[in-house]
Amino acid sequence: MKALLTITLTSLLTLNLAFAQTPEERGLEIAIESDKRDTGFSDQRAEMLMTLRNATGKETTRKVRVKTLEVDGDGDKSISIFDQPRDVKGTAFLSYTHSTKPDDQWLFLPALKRVKRIASRNKSGPFMGSEFSFEDITSFEVDKYTYKYLHDEEIDGKASFVIEQFPAYDASGYTRRIVWVDQEIYQPLKVEFYDRKNSLLKTLTFHEYQQYLDRYWRADRQEMINHQSKKSTTLKFDNYQFQTGLTDRDFDQNSLKRSR
Repeated sequence: MKALLTITLTSLLTLNLAFAQTPEERGLEIAIESDKRDTGFSDQRAEMLMTLRNATGKETTRKVRVKTLEVDGDGDKSISIFDQPRDVKGTAFLSYTHSTKPDDQWLFLPALKRVKRIASRNKSGPFMGSEFSFEDITSFEVDKYTYKYLHDEEIDGKASFVIEQFPAYDASGYTRRIVWVDQEIYQPLKVEFYDRKNSLLKTLTFHEYQQYLDRYWRADRQEMINHQSKKSTTLKFDNYQFQTGLTDRDFDQNSLKRSR
């Protein structure tokens, strides 16, 4: 009987080892599940208050309207329209996120009355003077990164997966990101960004998640801190609306000029 028990335990151990995931496989699995849970919202609108703080704490604010269109088989399309203050009123930013090829991004500057294309090599630059880069404000696409699961960790009382992500696209401003993913809702709680010298550059935290349509989770507030410049940016979202009937026409380059 003892010999039979030993053989059975050995067989189970061998079976478990055969199906054991590598850290890379586990990281990818979590990313796929996170993406799956956020698929199917169709389109969304929101109002955003952007607060910029310099190294001494002085603040300036900007009011922005944000629209997003989900695209089957590719990344999302989004447009951000600045309404206040007066010096940026009418500025509009259009982004087509792609899974594997470089994202397409354009900026409409009303003072110049022209649309400027954002080059791939410039996407590590600051978005409208904030601590978010052009690269940061694109939608999350699984194929844009490779992954490595690090460990589980509790953050602010919430169990999370800690995942290392490495950009799989050219001209990224980062060598890697470390992401804390909520184990219940599979949304990010914190992201650390490491620059091209592999030094910690920024930390982004997500707060006050709300659920919409009984499925989709959105953070009401995001806080980005630049550890090197000591500047920070807060994004406060309000008035989320989903499935409002947005179409591709709302996200073509002409829509940048119509956005006012």
